[in-house]
Amino acid sequence: MQILKHVQVRFSLNASHALPSTCTHCCTIIQATFIYRSGRLVKHGIFTLHALPPSYYVNGDVQTHCTILQEPAHTLDYCEDMTFWDHLDAEGAVTARFVIAGCDPNRKAWNTVMGPLRNPEPRAYLWLRIELDEYPEGHDFHPLGLEITPSQDGAPSVLYVVNHAREETTIEHFTISPDTPTHALWQRTLSSPWFVSPNALAITNETSFYVSNDHLMTRRLPFPLAPALPLIESVAALPLGWLAHVTVNPDGTVTHEIAALGVAFANGVAISPDGTTLALSSTSLGQVYFYDRDVATNALKYRETVNLPFFNDNIMFDEEGTLIVTGHPHFPSLIAVAANKTDARAPSWAVSLTPISKKTHFAKSAHAADRKYDLRAPLSVSEIVPASERWEVETLFQSDGSVFGTSCTTLRDSRTGSLYMVGLYEEGLMVCRP
Repeated sequence: MQILKHVQVRFSLNASHALPSTCTHCCTIIQATFIYRSGRLVKHGIFTLHALPPSYYVNGDVQTHCTILQEPAHTLDYCEDMTFWDHLDAEGAVTARFVIAGCDPNRKAWNTVMGPLRNPEPRAYLWLRIELDEYPEGHDFHPLGLEITPSQDGAPSVLYVVNHAREETTIEHFTISPDTPTHALWQRTLSSPWFVSPNALAITNETSFYVSNDHLMTRRLPFPLAPALPLIESVAALPLGWLAHVTVNPDGTVTHEIAALGVAFANGVAISPDGTTLALSSTSLGQVYFYDRDVATNALKYRETVNLPFFNDNIMFDEEGTLIVTGHPHFPSLIAVAANKTDARAPSWAVSLTPISKKTHFAKSAHAADRKYDLRAPLSVSEIVPASERWEVETLFQSDGSVFGTSCTTLRDSRTGSLYMVGLYEEGLMVCRP
């Protein structure tokens, strides 16, 4: 804003001479800023299609260790997000664990993030194949981010789902019981002027959650503002997204508080097992931001940034405190798949970020930025991104898209080591077991 104001003043004083030099200076600053902030990801994620393998799984051969679960009616396709639903006993131990995924086979006709907005019919699905009891007639359902509270000793859980419906994006509130796990009882639709572009959720208790807003300028804008402005916001990595903490009041209204502002394409969000750390994806910059979280007030304090080798999408912490990050290594390929280009396929990549112990010391002769790591993967993360001083990054899965493409969410069960992955435009859910 200061740069634009400076240009305005110079123009009013001397329109015939000041404008060209000022604009040139302004454009140089903008260009330099863009290259500094986005140059690495633009080079590797837009202009370069890396030679990824057909498939790589960190714990074994994909052909024998991984299975793609599909459903004959194709309702388990094009899933954007998924979450674990834990059933706990009276002491809090996990007795059963389910995967709930939000799937929209109609995504290529209705996608309020990437486009198009052609046809919001029919409704999408939640898997386990969950029926939406008492859901309002005529109310669209297009799930994006979702999260559920654990069920404690058989008690019902609370499920929140971001819904990119026809007229506006809302957040749907359900309850679901272990007694009837394939039926979610609709409670209410949460709506707010602040819900500009909700994307991902992280629950803090049964009546509150963090929600990311990925864009300020959305595909819902009238032509010609859309799709031009949302695309510019994405590609230029404009810091117009934000993270909010939302409290659901007893009367169904919401209290909205900004938790983190100025995030380019704020996407996946996750809270560490001990509740003291929050991670947030900045997709346009290929970065994850870590914040210290006050568990009493939900206030956040920025701590650090970790760079990724792809456009990171959704994230999750496993029970050991390792962050699982999934993303899109080549953005043009993803666009081609979304546009139904003939023979198009988009690669997949998922990594783990494990905190490095303070007791771990690397060779002093090797600067952290020069340290090689992730050396088992066919394409090492270290070929694209310098090492982090506080997080060890390791590839969990890679594919050029021929085996499994458009990866957007990965879950890892620390108890069994099993990996679960879905793709934005992929058919089925992939399960890999060590």
